[in-house]
Amino acid sequence: MEMLDQRQWLSWLIRVRVIIISFLLGIQLIIQQVTQLQDLTVVQVPMKYFLAVLIFWYLLDLIFHILLKINADVRLQAYIQMVSDTLLVSLAVYFTGGLDSHFYFLYPLTCLMGSIVLSRGGAYLVASLCFIQAGLSLELPYYDLIPSYGMINPDLKSLQIRIATNLVAFLAIAYLGSRLTGILRRTGVELKDKAGKLEDLQALNQDILESMRGGLITTDLGGRILSLNSPGAEILGCHAASLVGRPLETVFPGIAPDAKPDISKPRLEIPWVGSAGEEKYLGLSVAPLSRNGETVGYVYNFQDLTQLKQLEREVQLTDRMAAIGRMAAAIAHEIRNPLASIAGSVKLFSGMASLNPDQQRLIHIVLKESERLNGIITDFLLYSREKTYRFEVVNIIEVLGETLALLENHPRFDRHHRIERQFPVEPVLARLDTDRMRQVFWNLGDNALKAMPQGGTLSVQVLSRGGRLEILFRDTGVGLTSHQAEKIFEPFQSDFEGGTGLGLAIVYQIVQAHNGSIRAEPVAQGCAFRIELPQAILVPERLVPTATIHG
Repeated sequence: MEMLDQRQWLSWLIRVRVIIISFLLGIQLIIQQVTQLQDLTVVQVPMKYFLAVLIFWYLLDLIFHILLKINADVRLQAYIQMVSDTLLVSLAVYFTGGLDSHFYFLYPLTCLMGSIVLSRGGAYLVASLCFIQAGLSLELPYYDLIPSYGMINPDLKSLQIRIATNLVAFLAIAYLGSRLTGILRRTGVELKDKAGKLEDLQALNQDILESMRGGLITTDLGGRILSLNSPGAEILGCHAASLVGRPLETVFPGIAPDAKPDISKPRLEIPWVGSAGEEKYLGLSVAPLSRNGETVGYVYNFQDLTQLKQLEREVQLTDRMAAIGRMAAAIAHEIRNPLASIAGSVKLFSGMASLNPDQQRLIHIVLKESERLNGIITDFLLYSREKTYRFEVVNIIEVLGETLALLENHPRFDRHHRIERQFPVEPVLARLDTDRMRQVFWNLGDNALKAMPQGGTLSVQVLSRGGRLEILFRDTGVGLTSHQAEKIFEPFQSDFEGGTGLGLAIVYQIVQAHNGSIRAEPVAQGCAFRIELPQAILVPERLVPTATIHG
């Protein structure tokens, strides 16, 4: 327990003094009543003097309380309180019979309080005052200088022995009390110092937990959550206090059946769905929480791997598309020449022979399908061929506006379709190939119209966040499944009639060449394509050179 300072001790002494005074008054009144009922022979206490002493003592205690509140000199007030206490104790003992008083124990108690509140010298001063005043209360009545209220009159030798006993007892109490108080004060200082170090250690431990990039949950052996750090609460999208005391199964279902996790598996990757319906991938590891070599619970460390998983899918998609591109180039070159020969031969044959209508129709189908295959091969070559880009800093709002204006004149666009533009007022600059980026915007808008054959709304939004641009195309069409969204940028993934499935693959290539990213996101109604590009900063009075790269 922390050692109290002098001001706190004085405040405690003021409260104790009220209790002692009330105790003295109550005991004396009880003695008076008992003696009257039982007809006992006791000290005849002058109640008016005794009550006057107690009332004056009450008033002094109130004054001490007021002085302590107004921040008077604490050291001076401590001495005044103890000196006044010795005087009033002596008066109370004198009026209740001196040697026959029931309240003689107040002298040792006053010496003990002096050793606590004052220094060692102050404790000896209080003990000396108690000795002198106790001696005077015995000697003055003996020599008939003041009235005696005691029942017996001791002889001189007994009186001297009592006075000598008081001297030894009071000084011994002052010595032992001050010695004990000194030990307690030193112990209090040491405890305070160790408590401060413990608080610093706890604060450091808490700072370490709060500075972690991942989440940390501790549970007891029953699977009840004991603590959750702030990064973990942010990942889970909740307040840490709301999870304390709840079973871990409510947060990570199936991880710890019967509150016993499988420690043999050092790390797991699990899908997790939040209270708001958001889906995340979490990396989770568990270890026993030990105390003195005994397992008292478990520690769960987890991280949000959603972005990492998305990057992994993008890398896998890039690798697959590169492989498909190489294969497409080889297949296109191998097929195009024989296909051209077949188409030319069929066309020549149709002009030389006299064919009936059914044969003419078949020839027409062969030529039409040859043209369609030739178009697919042309798209293949466009997809696989090395592209040249000419970058320049432009206002992407203008490029988007021009493309959307053309889209509003598309044959599929009618009065049932609507385009919403959510653009910032100020120009948004990006370093890009204008023609290639128009192709990206056109393909996304054309796909949106195909997805809304009965009409709908295409919302196009441009945001600027931390040096990067975010362009969002969102339609209210037929939508996508999560599986379709993962593979939509691969060739031949089109679900539209007559589509080759290469448009979005080319879009993906162009965005990648601009050091950007694009992803498809299923939404409640329709689908959204999110493009992220680096934002450019226009340097005043400086020409930005045009760069050409091959990608």
